[in-house]
Amino acid sequence: MLDALGDGKPRNRETTASRARGGLLVSGGFVVLLFVIEVFNMLTLHALNRTFGLRPRSADGLLDILTFPLLHANMNHLLSNALPLIVFGFLVFLSGLRVFLTALAFSWLGSGLTVWLIGDGGITVGASGLVFGLFAFLLVRGFFNHSWRQILLAVVLFMVYGSILLGVLPIMGSFVSWQAHLGGAVGGLVAALLLRPEKAKTPAP
Repeated sequence: MLDALGDGKPRNRETTASRARGGLLVSGGFVVLLFVIEVFNMLTLHALNRTFGLRPRSADGLLDILTFPLLHANMNHLLSNALPLIVFGFLVFLSGLRVFLTALAFSWLGSGLTVWLIGDGGITVGASGLVFGLFAFLLVRGFFNHSWRQILLAVVLFMVYGSILLGVLPIMGSFVSWQAHLGGAVGGLVAALLLRPEKAKTPAP
């Protein structure tokens, strides 16, 4: 039975609505922040990229793991990431703030560490690793959670966005960091695995 609130509305519906508002606020606000940073970056002739972009296998590059997804090569680069970030971030946030932050953190770290370890050199920037991480999380979590609703959502998302998974393969152009994509996707998979519900304990005979 649903636990009703004082106004007669079911509590779980209120929770879903509040999470939806929170998801739009957080994912949309993050994208707005990226646009603010990119405008400033453009005004400084992308000096931020040279300072805070990720440089593989350098000691200083380890700190750049924390900053490189916030930067982009140009406005078109950011625009290509903006909508998927909002959509995937919103859908993940519907499962709660803790789930969202966990998926985002593992996508962020997975993407950055992979670029730092096996990047081709040069400077890497962009939030596409986060896009791949959140997408991978949404694709697999239903199987770990044994949720048909989440599996159905994964099927729909795969039909719409599945082609982007080619970005994890080293067959893309040199201007695309497949390492960031791959690392982000692996991070999303790990997050989904860690967040899976514990199996019910079998009662002792």
